[in-house]
Amino acid sequence: MVSYEAVNSGERLDVFLTEQNQDFSRSHVQKLIADGKVMVNGQQRKANFKLTAGDEITLEIPEAVEAEILPEDIPLDILYEDKDIIVINKARGMVVHPAAGVFSGTLVNALMHHCTDLSGINGELRPGIVHRLDKDTSGVMVAAKSDKAHLSLAQQIKDKTAHRIYQAIVYGNIKEEAGIIKGDIGRHPVDRKKMAIVQDGKSAVTHFKVLERFGEYTLVECALETGRTHQIRVHMTHIGHPLVGDPKYGTNGKRKDNFSIQGQALHSMSLELDHPVTGERMTFNTELPEDMQKILRYLRNTRK
Repeated sequence: MVSYEAVNSGERLDVFLTEQNQDFSRSHVQKLIADGKVMVNGQQRKANFKLTAGDEITLEIPEAVEAEILPEDIPLDILYEDKDIIVINKARGMVVHPAAGVFSGTLVNALMHHCTDLSGINGELRPGIVHRLDKDTSGVMVAAKSDKAHLSLAQQIKDKTAHRIYQAIVYGNIKEEAGIIKGDIGRHPVDRKKMAIVQDGKSAVTHFKVLERFGEYTLVECALETGRTHQIRVHMTHIGHPLVGDPKYGTNGKRKDNFSIQGQALHSMSLELDHPVTGERMTFNTELPEDMQKILRYLRNTRK
């Protein structure tokens, strides 16, 4: 049983719980509500119930059961593909791989439909998955179509020869033009669904540089030296500049922007790697998604 407290009034119950559980799709949350697994102040409510600040929400997460992972005809934005790798531009809101309670609608389901073969190194739930993006982080990522390719790509990530560059819109005006954030990351000591900078965490290093300033907001580029869970989100929050729209590490619901974005304003812009078979150095780039471009257009038009 997991408990939450609503901070903002007027937010739908299903939207609130989806924001609090990044690995759950909204449809899955709605099913949990319909199955009576969610209570608001001790009472069952419908998915569209509007919360009031201070409401106590409890969620009973059913134990994981064995499930068959099936191919699904889900459209993919494919940037490159050959017999060894496939590079896609992941949409915001798409979970990368099945997890407890989420066995459909994921990138893995889509890849299983599109590809005849995927690397089996990461097991039945994560075929082909070498690295991942958070559900509400969009952008470029690579999957392996053979075990040989998987081993090569995983080694490149470990050796830091594969480079990943992100762009994010954060709160506040970052004073420095560029910087390096270092802070070991591990599970939050109180909230186990969050990551945090902790003494016994794994080494994490993020390089950032300012691309554009908007007074109360800043557009930054982040390059990962390591690849810890939620690394950019944790590190930027640590230096006082959480990502716009981030429901987990943002402003704890105390600040509500009129930006039409679901989740954090974070996009994987670029991935550079050596082809696992030919050795060719390859770079894959994507444009910012429309939701982030819309925010930037607004900030540029209203900048003083």
